[in-house]
This record gives sequence, C-alpha cells and structure tokens, in this order.
Amino acid sequence: MRKYYWIIVFLYSIQIINAVEPIKREIRGVWLTTIYGLDWPHQPAKTEDTRIKQQQDVCEILDRLQEANFNTVFLQVRMRGDVIWRSAIEPASKTFSGKYGLLPGYDPLAFVIEECHKRGLECHAWFVTFPLGTDKSVKEQGKLSVVKRHPKLCKRHNGEWYLDPGVPGTMDYILSLVKELVNGYDIDGIHFDYVRYPEQAKSFPDKIQYRKYGKKLPIADWRRKNINEMMSCIYDWIKSVKPWVQVSSSPLGKYSRIKRVPNAGWTAYESVYQDPKVWLQEGKQDMIVPMMYYLHDNFFPFVDNWVENSNGRLVVPGLGAYRMLKEEADWAITDITDQIDYSRYNNGAGCVFFRCTNVLENTKGLYDELKYNYYKYPAQLPALPWLDNTVPTAPKEIKVERCGNELRLFWQKPDSVKEVTYTVYYSLKDSIDIASAQNILMTGIRDTSIYLPVDTTEERGYTFSISSSSRFHIESELSKETYYYLSKYPK
Repeated sequence: MRKYYWIIVFLYSIQIINAVEPIKREIRGVWLTTIYGLDWPHQPAKTEDTRIKQQQDVCEILDRLQEANFNTVFLQVRMRGDVIWRSAIEPASKTFSGKYGLLPGYDPLAFVIEECHKRGLECHAWFVTFPLGTDKSVKEQGKLSVVKRHPKLCKRHNGEWYLDPGVPGTMDYILSLVKELVNGYDIDGIHFDYVRYPEQAKSFPDKIQYRKYGKKLPIADWRRKNINEMMSCIYDWIKSVKPWVQVSSSPLGKYSRIKRVPNAGWTAYESVYQDPKVWLQEGKQDMIVPMMYYLHDNFFPFVDNWVENSNGRLVVPGLGAYRMLKEEADWAITDITDQIDYSRYNNGAGCVFFRCTNVLENTKGLYDELKYNYYKYPAQLPALPWLDNTVPTAPKEIKVERCGNELRLFWQKPDSVKEVTYTVYYSLKDSIDIASAQNILMTGIRDTSIYLPVDTTEERGYTFSISSSSRFHIESELSKETYYYLSKYPK
C-alpha cells in the first residue's frame, strides 16, 4: 500500500503573507497521557475488534496532530510501576488489556513510534520516575509490583508508594528500565516526569538512609544530590549508546524563589529537592519542559528564569490547556496564546500542551487557533548542535510525476547517509525562499516519496527542493531545484 501525506497547504491557493513571519523551527508537542486511559486508550483491548479499535483511535489522534502541524508526541510509557512496552522488568499496564502483566495483542509503544514516524512526528517516551501507586494499585499488581519484587527500594508516604532516591539500588533499577527502553525501541527521546521527591517532601521517610549515606550534608542538599547523580548517570549512559536520543524532563514550573516573585509558593528547588538548573549547567539535559500551569507573574518571569539558566539547551514551557476547563480554572484562550507568544519571542524553543485531549477537543477553540493561526505552517525541530553538528549530505533533486489528481514527489537517499529525515520546500514562483516557513511543504519525512493532491483544473508551475536533516536536527544544503508545470492537457 502506498503512503499518502495529506498536506494542509493547498498548492493551488494563493499565499497571504502574514505581518509576522511564521516560526520556522520550534517544538510543538503534547503530553499523550495513558494512565487511566485519560487520552488513550479509551477502553482495554480484550478482543480482536477492540484491539483494532484501540490502534485506530491512536492513529486518529496522530492524524489530527499532524493536520495541525504538531511535530512531537510525549507518550506516557511508564505510569506507576507499570509500562506499555514488552518488559522483562515491570508488568504491562492493565489500561491496555484489562489485566496487569498482559499486553493487548500488540506492543503499544512500538506501534505508536511507527505511526508517529509515518506522520513526521517525533515520539519521546514519557517516563514517570519514582511514584509506584496507591496501596490499592500495588495490591492489584500483586507479585508483579515493584513493591513486592524490590521492597528495599520502596517507601510508603502519605498513602502512596515511591522508589526512594536515597537508596543506592534505586538508580540501578531505574537505569535498567532506561536501558530496556533505549536498546529496544527507536524512540527519539526519553522524558522524565516526577523525577523529584513527592508532595510534603519534608516528611518523606528516609531518615535511616540519610544517616547512613548523608555524609554530613544538610538533608535538602543530600536529597538533591541523589537525583542529580542519577540524572547524570542516565544521561551519560544514553549518550554512550544512542547519542541522538534526547534526554528531557518536566520539573515543576517554578525553579526557585526569584526576586521578582519572592513568594512563589511550590518550587522545584525548595519544595521537592529537584535541581534541574544543575542538570542544565552540567550538560545533562537536552531539553527542559517545565510544567508552567500558571498565569501572569507566576508564568512570564519564570520563563525568563529557565532561559537564563539553560546553558544553551532547549527550554520548552509546558502549558496547561486543561486549565481552560470550567471545573479547573476557566482560563480564556488568550491566556494560552499569550503564553505561546511570550515563549516564542523570549527564547523559548516551543511549547508542549497538557493534555492532548484538551487540545484535540478544541477546548475554547484552542485546536482551531493552533491549526489555522499559530501552527498554520509546518515547523522543523530545533537543532541539537551540542550533541553533533555534522551537516548531512543533501539529496540530489526531487523528481515529479503526475498520478491522476496527485503529484508524486520522489528522490534518492543520499549516499553514505544512515538515518535522516527530509524537508520538502516548494514555491509557486521560480525560486524558493527557504528562510520562510510558508515554503515548507512537509518536514520530518522518513520515506523517499510523498503524494500531493493538486487542483488539476488550473495550469500552474511549481518549484520544489528538498533537504536532509540528521537525527540531531542539523539540516543539509538544499538539493537542486526542480520546476514542474501542471497542465490539464498533456504537453
């Protein structure tokens, strides 16, 4: 079966130049939540029909993200000591099959990665780090639970179970899961969530470990050190195996109390012993996606604070689309769009929305606003030059042939190039302005051909060109331009 890429840009329409040049490179992401099936799956797959429906549902989600020119999906792959991949370490989530330890007749992670890549989307594995669930969920998991299998690593705190960052074996255990993920799957990134101490962290029951391992450090510094060392170890291992796999995290939205907002309330550094500033400054993160579900002075100054401490890494604010719900905070859509604007023009590298459903359900018109305004044109992903700045070879040229009401664009993979994606540019003029996002037809392509619907009732000339990008998002020079004249009559 040939693959179709239905491009949002209609090739026969006349482009209208915006007053502000659209963004050409930024991350446009969603957190796709699988715990409790909040975003997906909508029901467990207990039969062949429900398995097919489960797969169709996520394909529809990805289709709609592609239609609105998103480029990144943060897929929740580990929830509370349960996972959505074929694991020899932790049980499969019951969300997909109805029973812990049982997959739904397919590998959900492998399936979503493949479907994301077909649509030019990156897939980052969203990994909940320390929480293991309530007493009820631990009991339901039974002998499969982390609490039962590794009791020395676990602590009960305020009615829930957690891996204890202060126990030396915890880092090795989490690293074993990371190794299984990175070695077994073609993920584009791994994204750590809850990589912190829990709420009411001061009362976390780790005094015995502190007396044993604290080495006279203040307990707050010791707790931060536990997490810092783990993040450093994980980052170094990933880069030694697959350096293109991006490492990111979603810390609390406020790093610490700053002069402009001295009464910031709940912060990463002070409240939950999370020190992502150190991770950034020591080069142990490629991207930071802080959960910035606040307004005004609780948002804008903290974007600046993250950027100031980023060490050149990507700062991608996480925006609370769910806050527009009436039962949450009843935000206006302008609260969200103001945050997009501020992030774009104050050195943010894009935005990620929580949750996916709140975007796709068009809450207060958000999906339409993104699709037809903010994300009207495709965007390439920001480059990662600190990982590898090698410029890949460009394809030689695009070839074009007409197939009914479509044009088939195809090209050859450049010689001596292993893994690349492609960006196809076009223009209705004789030359292409590659600096403009309006001339991007599609990006993130992994095949060597695409099919484009065209209006065959009008005669028109098109100019096409193509570039390669490495897995570090470094773009090649453009290929030789190809001019194609579309006519309703054979010429």
